[in-house]
Formats: sequence, C-alpha cells, structure tokens
Amino acid sequence: MKKNKWQWVLKVFVAFGLVLGAFLPLMNLTTQNTVQAATETSTKTDPYLKKIKKRRTMVVGLSADYPPYEFHKTVKGQDEIVGFDISIAQQIAKDLGVHLVIKEMSFDALLGALKTGKIDMIISGMSETPERAKEVTFSDTYLVVQNSVMVRKSDLSKYKNTTDFDGVKVGAQKQTTQEQLAEEELPGSKVTSLEKMTDLVLNLQQSKIDAIVIEKPVADAYVAQDKALAIDKSVKFANSTKNTAIALPKDSPTLTAQVNKTIKRIKKDNLLNGYIKKAQKQMFSNESFIQQYGSYFLKGTGITIALTILGVLFGTILGTLLALMKRAKNFIVHWIAVIYIEYFRGTPLLVQVFMIYFGTQIMGLDLSAFTSAAIALALNSGAYVSEIIRSGIEAVPVGQTEAARSLGISQSDSMRFVILPQAVRTILPALGNEFISLLKESAIVSVIGVGELMFETSVIQGASFKPFSPLVITSFIYFALTLLLSAGLSHFEKRMKLGRPKNQVL
Repeated sequence: MKKNKWQWVLKVFVAFGLVLGAFLPLMNLTTQNTVQAATETSTKTDPYLKKIKKRRTMVVGLSADYPPYEFHKTVKGQDEIVGFDISIAQQIAKDLGVHLVIKEMSFDALLGALKTGKIDMIISGMSETPERAKEVTFSDTYLVVQNSVMVRKSDLSKYKNTTDFDGVKVGAQKQTTQEQLAEEELPGSKVTSLEKMTDLVLNLQQSKIDAIVIEKPVADAYVAQDKALAIDKSVKFANSTKNTAIALPKDSPTLTAQVNKTIKRIKKDNLLNGYIKKAQKQMFSNESFIQQYGSYFLKGTGITIALTILGVLFGTILGTLLALMKRAKNFIVHWIAVIYIEYFRGTPLLVQVFMIYFGTQIMGLDLSAFTSAAIALALNSGAYVSEIIRSGIEAVPVGQTEAARSLGISQSDSMRFVILPQAVRTILPALGNEFISLLKESAIVSVIGVGELMFETSVIQGASFKPFSPLVITSFIYFALTLLLSAGLSHFEKRMKLGRPKNQVL
C-alpha cells in the first residue's frame, strides 16, 4: 500500500514536469515578445534617440562659465570647453556611438533650446525642480553637492546662520536652485539674480552684493583663485544638498534609459572622481593672461565686426525699401511698412533675437546662432534706418522731384538718381550713429551663444577667475572700433560734400 502511494506521487511529479517543460518555451517566447513589443513601442514614441543615431551627432547644451563643471581652456593654442560635465558628455556620446557637439549659450536659454530641438540634452550642473520637471525629463542623479555661501573674507564674522541675512544683498544665478534657496532660506535678504556666475563674483568683489549662494565645488574654485573670498561654513541650509542630473526632452524613455545606463556605469567604475580631478587640474595655468586669452579677444572682435557689417548692409537695404513702402500711395503697402517699423522699434532687440533663434526652429528651420543673430540685427536695424531715410527723402525740396519729372525722368529713376543721393548727404550723420549703435548692440546676441566680443569676454571671465580685467580690455576694443567707424564715416561725409557748392541749400 505504501509502495503504491509513492509510485502515485512519483507519477504526479513526472506529469507536472512534462507539462512545465512543454509550456516553458511558450512562456519564454511570450515574455520575449512582450519585451520586444514594449521596446518597439518605446522606440516609436521616442524619436529623439533615433534622430541622434541618424545624424550621428549628439548636441549638448551648456553654459561654460561654471568651473569645474564646464569652462573654457586654451589647449595647444586652441580654445576648448573642458570640465567634468564635458567628460560625462563624452562618455555618453561614446556609448551611443556618435560624435559629441557642444552648443554654448546662457543658462536661462538652455531649457528653451531643449524644448525647441536646438539641442538634444542639457549637461550643465542642472538639478530637477517641480517646475522644470513639467517641461523636460531628468536622468538619474550623477552628482550630489552641497550648497554654500561665499562671502568676502573680511565679512566672515558677520554671518553665523541663515537668520543673519536680513537686509543683506545676496546674489544667485538666475533660474537655478540656488536662487530659490536664497529666497526661501535667507529670510529678509535682498536677492540679486544674474545670468553669469562671473558677474555675481564681480559684484561680490566690488561690494555691490555681500554674499553668493553657490555650489561648493564652484565656490572652491573661486576661493582657490582669489584669497579675498571665502566660504562661510557657519551658514547651514536646511536643504543644503543639490542633486545634479541631465535634462532630456519630455517623453524620451529610450534616450533617458541609455543616458541612465552610462551614468550607472560611471558611478560603478568610480569614473566621476577622475573627471573632477582632471577638471581641477585644468583650471590652473602658468601662461600669461595675454598668452592664454589674446586669441579670444581677436576671435570675438572679428565676429562682432562681421555681425555689424551684415546688419548694416542688409539693414540699409531693408530700411530703404521700408521707407519707400511707407511713402507709397497704396494703402496695404503703406500699412505693412508702418506695422513692421512700429513693431521692431517697439520691442526689445533681446526678444527679437530669441524669437528668431527659437521661432525658426519651431518652423522647421535649423538656423545657426550666428545666422539668427545676423537676421535679428538686420531686421531691427532696418526699422530704424527706414525712418532715417524717410526723413532724409522728405527733407529734399519738392522742386527737385518736379524738375526731374519735367525733364522726362520716370518716378523710379527720379527717386534713384535725384532724390536719394541728396537725401544720403543729409542723413549720413544719423546713419553713422545707427551703425555705431548696432556695433554696440551686437553684444546682446551673446545670450544665444554667438561668440562675439562680449560673449568671449564672459568666457575669459569664467576661465581666468578675473571678472573685471577682461571688461576693461573689451571696453577699449569697443572704443577703438567705434572711433574707427566714426572716422570712416566722417571722411566719407567730407568726400560727399566736395562736389556741393558752398551756397547750395538742400
């Protein structure tokens, strides 16, 4: 009886094994199909990785004024952006099998660039906030840092805790977690938010502000370079840590998974410590200031001149056309010119630069920062030049037109050969002022990463840890450029007056 019982149990186990063996391959196949289907669905709903793979480049946006995260460095005579964020970006690009492209712009323009497709991701010491999380996706944290307060060393004894900042001017970089921290945990403080860390440090050095809420690695870099600055270790924040991550497009699960995979390996192999040590070593140099940064000033000056020439050339052509349209008898043509002129004169150039740079991307036109800047300057200048030219045309006596028409000259030829040449003589000083203004206003386009003179100046400020000296040199370069332009216009004006009789009145 007992023997029959065990035989029965054995038969049940054998039967169960046969059934399980039959179903296992089917279960594995089902699981594989499910995973494959999920992967295919993810790929279909995530075109971002596909786009990167197709063009074989990964475009990373950053603001390279934040050592040791990212900053400029002259390497073998060439300007390079270095830092441990760059090392992370290089590792991600390597794992994806694509080429890395760095696109630099101001920190507060990065999210807009990511959302409009100008860049593929942001690796710029950024951390996740509830507001940012609504707009973009964040990777896993790759670095946890402490937030601290940097002050002048002479003021170290003034502040013992966060309640000692009532009425104190505190600086923070615009649209960062440090800005939020200063507003929330330093009650009564007067928060000054600026785009560039170098501007904040300059304000601190010049006693325009009294403290900066800053990440400790960045503060360590500035304190090492300037002995007049110090980290106030007695001030402790309740939310003192910052989780640094990579910002990616919204709804990009496949790309995010690939980035997280690289971050996991960087952590596992302890690669980040090596990246940080390398960046800290690159921050110091034995070369003189001019040897390191002379080429930056030259490059920035060249691009500033190029932008001014393009703005003047196309702005004058557009301005002339608009002036003629505004004087036209056709109602529609007249009001098109009026609306255009009033709009571009009534809105800030900065807004126009952003609209053209990001707006063209939304329209499917992937214009470079330089092209967008040149277009914005030309469109803006055209509105002002049109009014200058119109006033010059109207200053020419009506008899000149009547005399030309009585000689059988057509209306268009009268305007071209009789009226406009006389108008130019009258408006040349005003045109010269507009061109000089355009030269200086070109500095605005630095916000979208155009490497003109002011942009290169901010680069030098961040790389050299000398916020003031580069500004002095830049001011002299602008002065020299405007002086040369004024001299050229003055010479041209004298040449135009040579053929005019002394008693001629226009």
